[in-house]
Amino acid sequence: MREADGRQWANREDLIEHSGYSRTTLGALWRDRRTNGHPAAREFDGVMHWDLEEWTEWFAERRQRPRDLSGVDRSGDPDEQLPPAGQARVLGVDPSRITQYAKNPPPGWPDPIHVDQLRTRTREYRTRAQLWKWVDDPVGGFGTKGGRPSGPGTKTGEEKAAARVRLAAEALAAMPGRKAGEVAAALAERHGQSVDTWKRVITQARKQAQQ
Repeated sequence: MREADGRQWANREDLIEHSGYSRTTLGALWRDRRTNGHPAAREFDGVMHWDLEEWTEWFAERRQRPRDLSGVDRSGDPDEQLPPAGQARVLGVDPSRITQYAKNPPPGWPDPIHVDQLRTRTREYRTRAQLWKWVDDPVGGFGTKGGRPSGPGTKTGEEKAAARVRLAAEALAAMPGRKAGEVAAALAERHGQSVDTWKRVITQARKQAQQ
């Protein structure tokens, strides 16, 4: 943990200790930041940190969000090992969702209890108990009622532009002395969009700072 500008900034290890959640879960939340509204990071000595107060408020809001789990099947043997199609029936989703989870798992998605190695692919088995525990986890991304919270991917054009300028300003402050191209490359890797796009945003951020 470190202090800057009168604020406490936490790195990933600090957040693990602060929240009690694993590196994998917190990493998945950061990966999905465009859709879940995860707070932006700031670099200190090349290490990402997050404003602890801002992150804590976001995390608490996410955990308290109402969830619609009415489609989950709570019947059956909790220890029964289910193939992907069975997992989909328990969760009340299309089987393609389970296939997608294997490639891009959401926060907290349980490890398979058993794996069949088929000729061209693998088949992962999970128990009903694992699935029920996952959908009841407030950090998980499943079953949120009313859609996702506002994030860079759900804002209007003007809001998106303003958010990018703010991110660029934060990056410039976190990486003093770096060339615009280096800062733009870091922003592109972290938030998407092209390096050229971020160069233009950085120019705009610098102009606003001088006004």
